[in-house]
Amino acid sequence: MNTKVTLAISIAGFILLIGITVIAYNALQSRVNPNGIITDERTETPAPDFRMTDWEGNTVRLSDFIANGKPIVINFWASWCPPCVIEMPDFNRVYLDMGDQVQFMMVDVVDGMRETVAIGKRFIEEHNFSFPVFFDTMQEGARTYGIRSIPTTLFIDQNGYIVTGVQGMINEETLRTGIGLITP
Repeated sequence: MNTKVTLAISIAGFILLIGITVIAYNALQSRVNPNGIITDERTETPAPDFRMTDWEGNTVRLSDFIANGKPIVINFWASWCPPCVIEMPDFNRVYLDMGDQVQFMMVDVVDGMRETVAIGKRFIEEHNFSFPVFFDTMQEGARTYGIRSIPTTLFIDQNGYIVTGVQGMINEETLRTGIGLITP
């Protein structure tokens, strides 16, 4: 193929990609408030169940916690992830303030290379975090929820329905806003 034709096709493809990106951005922007919380009407989507291990190495399921009837905040994270590290103190503060009202599930996405259970535990202990930590050692939770990037936070109401979620780092204000959507 002629280099001019190839260049023209490449430029047209790039322009098309930018156009699609702008349209998608505008569509999503209308659904998200300034804190990053998705504001669409509540969908009656039950939170899919998955297995993970607790701090002691016991296998637990999300459904075990849903059965308790408490709203749940799930945060998928890893110690090597800079945005995860930055948001952790905010999660700990809110947990210390609201942990009796909301079940926090800080789920370490363990890949066995960059992130292991030992690395995750060491990170939590070094920072003296108090929130409950779980380990997604088989990445079942990450697959079940389609986690493509971390951190990702999900807000589940007391009936086990996903109310909203945020992909990316959040601050204390956004965390409290999300909790406000799932607490009576």
